[in-house]
Amino acid sequence: MKKADIVEFYARLAAENPHPETELESGNAYQLLVAVVLSAQATDVGVNNATHALFE
Repeated sequence: MKKADIVEFYARLAAENPHPETELESGNAYQLLVAVVLSAQATDVGVNNATHALFE
């Protein structure tokens, strides 16, 4: 994929939904990254339960 195509793709996403939200709970960017990685293997509810204890 060309860089211009990638830029266009993200521009379209941003135009369609300028303030996306997630059900994942996090206190900072690192915690959100960990939650996203974990969410590939579990539900958002399960990830939220696990990360509360993980990031106390």
